[in-house]
Amino acid sequence: MIIVTGGAGFIGSNIVKALNEWGETDILVIDNLTNGHKMRNLSDLNIADYMDRLDFIDRISGDEAFGEVRAIFHEGATSATTEWDGHFVMKNNYEYSKSLLHWCLKRGVQFLYASSASVYGAGQIFKEERQYERPVNMYAYSKFQFDQYVRRLQPEIKSQVVGLRYFNVYGPREQHKGAMSSTAFHFNNQVKDSGVARLFEGSDGYKNGEQRRDFIYVGDAVKVNLWFMDYPEKSGVFNLGTGRSQSFNDMANTVIGWHCEQGGEGKVEYIPFPEHLKGAYQSFTEADITALRAVGYSDFFQTVESGVKEYMDILNR
Repeated sequence: MIIVTGGAGFIGSNIVKALNEWGETDILVIDNLTNGHKMRNLSDLNIADYMDRLDFIDRISGDEAFGEVRAIFHEGATSATTEWDGHFVMKNNYEYSKSLLHWCLKRGVQFLYASSASVYGAGQIFKEERQYERPVNMYAYSKFQFDQYVRRLQPEIKSQVVGLRYFNVYGPREQHKGAMSSTAFHFNNQVKDSGVARLFEGSDGYKNGEQRRDFIYVGDAVKVNLWFMDYPEKSGVFNLGTGRSQSFNDMANTVIGWHCEQGGEGKVEYIPFPEHLKGAYQSFTEADITALRAVGYSDFFQTVESGVKEYMDILNR
């Protein structure tokens, strides 16, 4: 069996889909379906069972077994970067992850978990080293602190533990995320509704719309996850991005270009930079993927132009 926490979420459901494409259906999905719209991410997938997150945590805390488990993909988390209830975030992201980690270590189960590029804060160097890590919100801090916990235990760990620091992931099955959905998703809706993609004005020395992020297509992120599952001897905390930053203008213009090719039209409009994001926003990210390449991952990563086109084809069919 393979367990996927957050399996009805964005990256989790894409992992389940990829596992299905490999012929794997003995999958236990863990999630919280209070937002019932997330079930759409599972309705076309084949799984063995579903379990509510709180029931799963109780069973893990009670050291219960789930039969023969090969691997756990731990994608479930409170992901809102605007959530400042530290008690809530640390309980859901940090303590939950620790319990699951120790459950896996006791049984020698492969443990692959979602970390985040947000651990780097407003820095300009994105390398998996402590001196570059300075989280600026609670979500980032919870991810950073769990990475630190794993690092401390790493010398004694005998089974696989892999943390993947996701950069800006976009792609299918993110529609339930609302405001936390990718800019590609929002730009698409804006262009369809009004013909205008709205971008932030310049900030931190960047011109209008020229803030840059390492945008990675979800299909590429999933490939890395499954690659690590196939190499259980490889462990560590790794950046998961393309290694190439592109601007929000690139993203918006690619979305607009797709709609123009379909006979539509669109333009870019710049809006004032929000006050509540000042001091808590990454104007630039670019993954240093040296460590990922060094352990043997050699596949290519799509550019914004190719990945967004594929996404638009799926999103608008």
